[in-house]
This record gives sequence, C-alpha cells and structure tokens, in this order.
Amino acid sequence: MGELLLGIDVGTNSTKGVLVTQSGEIVARHEVAHGMDVPRPGWAEHDADATWWGDVVAVCRAFFGNGAFHASDVAAVGVSAIGPCVVPLDGDLRPLRPGILYGVDVRASAQIEQLNDAIGPDAIMEIAGMSLTSQAVGPKIRWIQQEEPEVWKRTRYLATASSYIIARLTGELVMDRHTASHYVPLFDHRTFDWSETYMNHVAPRTMLPELRWSDELAGRVTSEAARLTGLRPGTPVTAGAVDALSEAVSVGVVDEGDLMIMYGSTTFFILVVAEPRPNPITWTTAGAFEGQYNMAAGMATTGELTRWLRDTMARDLGAEQAYPVLFEEAREVGPGAGGLLLLPYFSGERTPIQDPKARGVLAGLGLSHQRGHVFRAALEGVGFGIRHNLETFRSLGMPVRRIVSVGGGTRTDLWPQIVSDITGAVQEIPETTIGASYGDAFLAGLSVGLVSRGDLERWVRKGRRVEPRKDYGELYDGMYASYLELYEQTRGVVHRLADVSERGRTTR
Repeated sequence: MGELLLGIDVGTNSTKGVLVTQSGEIVARHEVAHGMDVPRPGWAEHDADATWWGDVVAVCRAFFGNGAFHASDVAAVGVSAIGPCVVPLDGDLRPLRPGILYGVDVRASAQIEQLNDAIGPDAIMEIAGMSLTSQAVGPKIRWIQQEEPEVWKRTRYLATASSYIIARLTGELVMDRHTASHYVPLFDHRTFDWSETYMNHVAPRTMLPELRWSDELAGRVTSEAARLTGLRPGTPVTAGAVDALSEAVSVGVVDEGDLMIMYGSTTFFILVVAEPRPNPITWTTAGAFEGQYNMAAGMATTGELTRWLRDTMARDLGAEQAYPVLFEEAREVGPGAGGLLLLPYFSGERTPIQDPKARGVLAGLGLSHQRGHVFRAALEGVGFGIRHNLETFRSLGMPVRRIVSVGGGTRTDLWPQIVSDITGAVQEIPETTIGASYGDAFLAGLSVGLVSRGDLERWVRKGRRVEPRKDYGELYDGMYASYLELYEQTRGVVHRLADVSERGRTTR
C-alpha cells in the first residue's frame, strides 16, 4: 500500500484533485475547468462522460503521467461531486443522456405537483424528512419517464455524479447516504436506507445503487480504469460524497452545532445536528459518518451570479483581471450599494423560499449608478440570502454554535465581511480553503485506516476570523427587511414573467 491519499472533486465549473500525505500535507494539486450546459431556461446539465469522468481521467493523468508520482504511491482514492444529480444508465453503465443537475435545474415542477397529489406532502415529509423541491431527484426521474420515454425504456440504473465516477473506477454502483437523502421519496431518513413504499411512483429498487457511508469503501480500481487513469489496479475507492459534505469534513465541521457555509457557484449550508428536525424548508440528510444527521440548505445562484456579472459587465477586462477590478469597485461604493437592492434568484431559489419561478430583481436603479454599485448589490444580495437561511435554522430550533466559511468567495476579504456585517455572525475562515478534494483525501484515509477522525485537528489549519462591524448593523437591518418585502411584493409579477419566458421557449 502506498502512503499518499488522492482526493478528486467534480464541481459545477471545475474539477480539482489533490495528493495528500497522511499528516495532511498537500504534495500536488491539479484543476480542470469545465462549463455547465443550460440548453433551455431552468435546465442545468453536465455530460457525464466528457465532464465527470473525463475530468477525473485528466486529473489522474496530470499526477501520474509525467513520472512525478507513481500509481503505487496512492493508498486510496476519495471522490465527491456536485449533487444531488441524476443520470440514467444502460445495462453496461453507459449514460443515456446528460446528467440533470441539482436544485438549479427546475424542469420538474409539474412532476413535483404530481407526486404531492399522488402521495401527499405529509406522507413525503414523514418518510423523507423534507418536502419535494427542485433539489429532490424523484421528480426529475419521473420527468425522464414522461418527457423522454425512449431513454427510460433503455434505462437499467440510476446514478448521481459521484456514483457514476465510482462506477467507472470500480465497476460498482454505489451511492453515499447523504446524496441518497435527496432521492425523495425513495429514501427513508429514519432507517438511512431505500424504502419501497413509494417506488411505484418513481423507480424500482433494482435501478438504485447500493448505499454506504462516506468513509466506507465502494470497491477497487479495475484494470480498465487503471489503463485510462494511470491508477494502480486494486486501489481502494471510497463511497463518495456530495462536494459540500466533503468540504465540511475538510474544515472540521463534524460536531453538533457546527455550520459550514460554502461560497461556491451556489451557496450551500451544512449544519451538524444531534437528531433530525424534519421541516418543509430545509433538507434533512444523513451525515458523512454512521448514524450522523445534517440539516442542509442551499441558495441557487451566488458565485454563478458574480461570474455572470463578470462576463456581461466586465468582458473588456479579461477573465483574470475582471474580479479584482469588480471587487475593488464594490469596495469603493461602500455598504448599501448606493441604494440598490438585488434579489439573487437568477435560477429560481432553493432555501428558504423554495421557489423555482423566482427570478433576479434589481431595485433602486438611477442614472448615477455604475458597474460597481450593481456588483456590490449582488454581493449584498447574497449576504441577505445567507442571513435568511441562518434565521431559518434558528427559527426551527437548530442552534448554530460555530460558522466555518469556505469556497472561492472567501478568497477576497470583502465578501465575507459583507456577510458578517449583514448577519451579525462571526465566521472562521481556515488558513487555506483547499476544498472538497481535501476532504475526499481525508475520507479516503479513513476508509483504509490510515487516519482517524481525531487527526482532523492537524489537517485543518486555522486562519482568520471575520467579525461583524456594528457601525453597519442598523443600515443592513433595514435593507434586510426591504429584501424580504421586495420578494413578497414582486413575486406575482416575476412568476408571470417566468411563464412568459417558458412560453417563448416552446413557441420558437
């Protein structure tokens, strides 16, 4: 057995890999960029082969193709990916269509209504610990049945992103329990297992992967996968995880009351709780380790919103220079964005409003406003959305004792400071926020007994604390109240506009 641990995470816009020693030292990194396909409004897809598997092969080849490292150096592989997603597979585990992504894909609204009518929201809540939303996979499976019947006829298995990667590596179809929690209404949160109670409404048990905890093994690298990746045949592979769960592990968010806020393409929240608290607003999920629960939440468009603004308002600056300029312009504008208020619902919204027809709204525009005002309003709009989620956790009786923030948005000091000013909460930001791939490497070490959970203390390097500035509390309290009111006052108009957009797509 080698001594290095390989972690690979497939995200919305890139795939990252790390090689890590048993003491947590990173000896190599590699990143591969990719895009997200939006073939129609409200859809979000990835090519399972070209993006999910292709990126994993590229990362492995970067590590083992130039002689710097050898396959025999690797003791185990940990994998995570965006989730929950779904891709239908044929009998040979080959994708039959692009993978349908998590809650940013809102195509299955009609199927949500159908399942609620057929089963009942209360019955779904009882078994799943959460209600049907755009994050739920069950309605998306039903969408494939109804909208792509030829695909469904050929479907033998259903996988999520990490499951598909693991299947390509090991030949085994396995899913972690955290991801399976979102396969509503197929998963019973009380037993941590699939339930056949409502499978006749969605899909049979024979199509679903075997379930594991994220620190358990799924299988070992096959000779074919070894040929493609350069890994050693027989290398152990973990059962996988959603990227946010691996990232939470990577920064030590494993104890009750610990909350991770992940500033990524979307903003995701994972709160560790002692017992489940089913509710229709957030998501009740299994945790990374046996018997553990998480309460999860997620906004739909955050880092992806800043990317969109960069590409539409600052294209002349070039991709590398745009963000520094935009963040500096936002800093110069100052709190309140010159009276602009933005609802960041550019792909609908997940928690806490659970509204797939929500859309972005920018209020207060005047001729004196410049690009920096709009960008600042976007950063603050995300901050108000984060506050909305934090207040929702607390209102449901789930105390937040410690917040650890990670992700690309924490690389600048401005955005976390805005969030702390708006929420009044202290955020801990580790010295290096390496990401989910680092957590994958740790889970790989756990799976083969090379590290223990107690070793997290030396893996996680403490960094800075972001304290709220009380001078801006009154300003942001008022704007937050307006933020909530703006959504309520514009919801009807925005829903009608969303319908117009959909009609325009179907009549072209």
